[in-house]
Amino acid sequence: MKEIIVVLHNVRSAHNVGSILRTSEGLGVKQVYLSGFTPYPKQARDSRLPHEIKKTNSAISKTALGAEKLLPISHHEDIFKLMFELRSAGYELIALEQSPDSTTLTSAEISNKVALIAGREVEGVEKEVLEAVDMVLEIPMLGAKESYNVSVAVAMALYQIRFMV
Repeated sequence: MKEIIVVLHNVRSAHNVGSILRTSEGLGVKQVYLSGFTPYPKQARDSRLPHEIKKTNSAISKTALGAEKLLPISHHEDIFKLMFELRSAGYELIALEQSPDSTTLTSAEISNKVALIAGREVEGVEKEVLEAVDMVLEIPMLGAKESYNVSVAVAMALYQIRFMV
């Protein structure tokens, strides 16, 4: 069985984070890392103010529906340090993004240890992050819209990686 980790970098919406946590838990993701300004649940030695923690936890749990209590979740400011650690642990770093250099999700050959990285809701994964990953995965669009919501895209990618690839 594939070992899958999810990395959310600079995802602004706590509701998207909660939705991704719920999907991740349902699809057997090993751990979720939240980096940059992505909202995150209370952590050990959390330096945020209590009212900020309470507000963020409430927003995340609204869509996570308890998954935030079942998954190992950690916050990391520096995505590049995190990526180095994951690569050193044997994970293939895969960004979910539209790019001229991308591979379609349905044709990708993916290893058994995967760190799936998703980014900002509108702008996507930063160019510097894309340049540092092993693969960029793209979900083909058939309609007029240019992209899927980040939580929907992560759900489609996780399902494909878990069961189809």
